[in-house]
Amino acid sequence: MTLQELLVYFNENKTIGENKEAVDMMRHYSREAQKITMQINTVFHEPEEMVKLFSELTGKEVDPSFRLFPPFYTDFGKNITLGKNVFINAGCKFQDQGGICIGDGALIGHGVVLATLNHDLDTEKRQQLHPGAIHIGKNVWIGSNAVICAGVTIGDNAVVAAGAVVVKNVEANTVVGGVPAKLIKRIPV
Repeated sequence: MTLQELLVYFNENKTIGENKEAVDMMRHYSREAQKITMQINTVFHEPEEMVKLFSELTGKEVDPSFRLFPPFYTDFGKNITLGKNVFINAGCKFQDQGGICIGDGALIGHGVVLATLNHDLDTEKRQQLHPGAIHIGKNVWIGSNAVICAGVTIGDNAVVAAGAVVVKNVEANTVVGGVPAKLIKRIPV
């Protein structure tokens, strides 16, 4: 199985655990992600170096406008796509097997968790994983320590309040907060 085939497998929301080849390949890239994030997190890097390391981590060219304050953690790395002028603050954790797409101008606050996998509820199948992509629109601001769960889309210009747990899609031009996150107000456009 190639990386491209594995990404198709994940992006089609196929259960992870039933296909041994997919699991082995995922573990291979998880180890690679650990090596690269150790480089990101343990040595100071100029912005250009950080762009290069993040490009290596994702396997895609990252725009030179990208900024990251380490530490940063991911357990796969290859299913992250970033727009231009994206900023990721310190302590974020991306579980990206299911796919994470972040639009232009997005701001990701301290300690944000983007979790694209769920374990099976059936105890006999609990080790199996179910991926679901997270899509973050343009100019979205996600506040510190928010958690965005698998399968969620956050519309353009939305704001997710600090500490929110987002389990459902967020409309564009809105502010959401709480556990679970609910509409707080609409942003005039």
